[in-house]
Amino acid sequence: MKKQLLIVDGYNMIGAWPELVKLKNQNKLEDAREALLHRLSNYAKYEDLEVIVVFDAQLVPGIQQTYKKYRLTVIFTKEDETADSYIERIAGEKNDRLTQVTVATSDLAEQWLVFSKGALRTSANELYKSVKKSERTIAIHATDIHFQDFRRNSPWNLEQLSKLSEKMDELSKKKD
Repeated sequence: MKKQLLIVDGYNMIGAWPELVKLKNQNKLEDAREALLHRLSNYAKYEDLEVIVVFDAQLVPGIQQTYKKYRLTVIFTKEDETADSYIERIAGEKNDRLTQVTVATSDLAEQWLVFSKGALRTSANELYKSVKKSERTIAIHATDIHFQDFRRNSPWNLEQLSKLSEKMDELSKKKD
């Protein structure tokens, strides 16, 4: 099976996801980036994906850098390079027989370009729905794990079970 690589146009997601739009409109762009990275990290881990998040340097001039955060690769492009051109280039390089690249952007021209290079595409809204679905599934699994040790259909309430447990401990100490 091919390794799955998701390349995300970061500012495109910030401009489309309701919670992130709200942060952006409050001039909290750094908080919006951080929230996006956090949510994508959980999604990547749960779905077993490698994720690269690309941000235009035009909104943060002079910051060109690449770093790992939350098990994601975060890239700020060079000042004269758009996220779109970077994504087009890297999608073509990374998409091969062993890796299936999917690009997350709502830019139609960008979608066609990466599609022509053999990569798959997903819109900001589709990715948002996928992330929300994974978050719901993670929450359900967490609840299931929490209740896994509870006795089901027991006629005993928690207080009675606690007293019973204490009594069993007491009796086991008397045997010693």
